[in-house]
Amino acid sequence: MTTPIIIDCDPGQDDAVAVLTALGSPELDVLAITAVHGNVPLSRTAPNARALVEFAGRPEVPVYAGCDRPLRRPAIDAVRIHGETGLRGFTPPPAKRKLETAHAAEFIVDTLKSRDSVTLAALGPLTNLAAAFTWAPEVATRVKQIVLMGGGRGVGNITPVAEFNIYVDPEAADIVFRAGAPTVMIGLDTTWQALTTPVRLKSWRESGGKAGQAAAAMYDNPARYDARRYGEAGLPLHDPCVIAYLLRPDLFEGRDCHVAIETGSPITLGQTVVDWWGTTGKKPNTKVLNRIDADGYFRLLTERLARLG
Repeated sequence: MTTPIIIDCDPGQDDAVAVLTALGSPELDVLAITAVHGNVPLSRTAPNARALVEFAGRPEVPVYAGCDRPLRRPAIDAVRIHGETGLRGFTPPPAKRKLETAHAAEFIVDTLKSRDSVTLAALGPLTNLAAAFTWAPEVATRVKQIVLMGGGRGVGNITPVAEFNIYVDPEAADIVFRAGAPTVMIGLDTTWQALTTPVRLKSWRESGGKAGQAAAAMYDNPARYDARRYGEAGLPLHDPCVIAYLLRPDLFEGRDCHVAIETGSPITLGQTVVDWWGTTGKKPNTKVLNRIDADGYFRLLTERLARLG
């Protein structure tokens, strides 16, 4: 049996690798891609998603544009990391099919009302999901699970304690974490264990087919690399962890915790406050992952990218 998923993303290079990995995995039934503001503006993330599904040979997968800004805050992006197009290092052919006309959040609501056991794979800011759960709160209880890349246990990459996806729209994250859907959080303390070393990039080029070569081109890029932050091994590969967890949860370890989102403090805005030791006594609302088998992860990605030809 296949797992029906909606991929909500902001492509972005790591989103692109995640989308390609999902489309190369027959166990996953990708119902649609929904695009959100984030790494680059929505005017780039939505057409990037459309181009990626066609590059992968899956033009039938619909793409919906969603929210172009956070719920309550000015939009910020990561253009300096991902480039103006969002896919620095790789230029897929322009898409032939147009974006769908419905709003992404509308599609999410309609899908959850009409289907059971849909997983939401969230790779960017959580604005689209929060909009869906605000418009129709009852659909959150119909979600099989939300698996998201975001947050971390006391570590950040845009502030000392906040990860980008959560920081961009903390109010949206707060809505999603309190919505009541089973949630899995894959944060920075996990994804920073999965580095795109030269050996792994070589494997993508040599064994991953055209998609692997595209992934390597996006990550073998000096503009993304900060040796002071990451050391000499390579860049962390964040978003594909979500797809890898859906395919091979045995590659990960974690525990059930209560997670709250800081939305008020100017110092810790966007922090995912993880009650790792259960000190508050609050009921866990999230499975928080903290370990990954990085070698197994990259072997999986290489094999799935290669399926795309």
